[in-house]
Amino acid sequence: MFKTLRNALEIPDVRKKLLFTCFMLVVVRIGCQIPTPGINTAFVKAWWEGQTSTAFNFFNTITGSSFTTMSIFALSISPYITSSIIVQLLTIAIPKLEELQKEGEEGRKKIQQVTRVLTVALALIQSVSMAIGFGSNYLNKYTWYNVLLVAIIMTAGSAVLMWIGERITARGVGNGISMILLFNIISGLPDDLMTMYKTFVKGKNIAFGIVITVVILALLFALVVYVVYLQDGERRISVQYAKKMQGRKMVGGQSSHIPMKVNTAGVIPVIFASSLLSVPAIIASFAGMNITNPTSVGGHIIKGLSQSSWCNPKEPIYTLGLILYLVLLVFFAYFYTSITFNPLEIADNMKKQGGFIPGIRPGKPTSDYLDKVLNYVVFIGAIGLMIVALIPIVLTGLAGVGNSLCFFGTSLIIIVGVVLETLKQIESMMLVRNYKGFLND
Repeated sequence: MFKTLRNALEIPDVRKKLLFTCFMLVVVRIGCQIPTPGINTAFVKAWWEGQTSTAFNFFNTITGSSFTTMSIFALSISPYITSSIIVQLLTIAIPKLEELQKEGEEGRKKIQQVTRVLTVALALIQSVSMAIGFGSNYLNKYTWYNVLLVAIIMTAGSAVLMWIGERITARGVGNGISMILLFNIISGLPDDLMTMYKTFVKGKNIAFGIVITVVILALLFALVVYVVYLQDGERRISVQYAKKMQGRKMVGGQSSHIPMKVNTAGVIPVIFASSLLSVPAIIASFAGMNITNPTSVGGHIIKGLSQSSWCNPKEPIYTLGLILYLVLLVFFAYFYTSITFNPLEIADNMKKQGGFIPGIRPGKPTSDYLDKVLNYVVFIGAIGLMIVALIPIVLTGLAGVGNSLCFFGTSLIIIVGVVLETLKQIESMMLVRNYKGFLND
């Protein structure tokens, strides 16, 4: 990795892209420190310290802790991520969007425009909901003017982040939205590491502290290596193209493969499952229900859906919520893969191009074979995601440190995935540059 970056810095064009990306990310972090005018930050800080819902912790993680301070970038890129997923789902339900997706570059531009408009709409809805939902304590002066002002500022902040992400994609190293998400998560890692130190090392004798530190570092290293293999792992299906006469030449006959990534859905299943389970807790928090010490059946159910209550030896009954979490994780892994990978469409394209899988007839048999392999691969990927997500949850439950580390595994998946993809982008830039140099010579 370091060798790739060192070689990239020696190339002027790539170095300029890297510097532009770094500058944009610094702008993002500066914006995360600027508080939104009109908000009672003291109330927000006190309210945040009393929250136990893992949904707020995860949202704060992906916003780079700007949610706790209610900065101008408090919403971060979450509206953009949500709108992208919604548009992607709608391409299946709405034929017009599906046609646009197949029109190439022009169609993708129109879909991107729809995503931008939806992002602004979602950001406006979220900002207005927070301003009204928190009540008069949230704003210094609870008037319609201040509600509108806060909503406009936060919506504009989310739109600016979307624009910065697109600029990084166009003029930087690419993956602009992912880079912002990565930078926000990394900014919170020191706090997570400090929490681990206070929980497992601080106050212990020197020998025990050293042993625990070595064990934690070894576990983190093993987890990183495991996530790298999970992200890069793929099942390759061989494809053979038949020879055919084109003009006076015989073309075709090449061998290729269809790559099926083990972790096809990425971190989406973890995010979807966690968010869905957190909705009841969020509603209960706004309703003033005491989730920590529930007194009703509904309160006990909501507490069981909170990740901070799982794997606690003192209250094992609440770990039943973990079973539902794992079921949802597998469901969303299959669901998201089914809308992004269409075996029937791939089989039809292969048939039109004269391609076939050795030993499998073209058409429906090929589609059935791809669907069978895909189900197997997705299940393996879902099991891999379970392992990464469960390790921090089990550790936080057994150690009794609340929910501060529940999403450490999720963050690790995002970090490793974005870093690997960015390195591939940089290597491709260097490769293209070398090709240009060869042609110019």
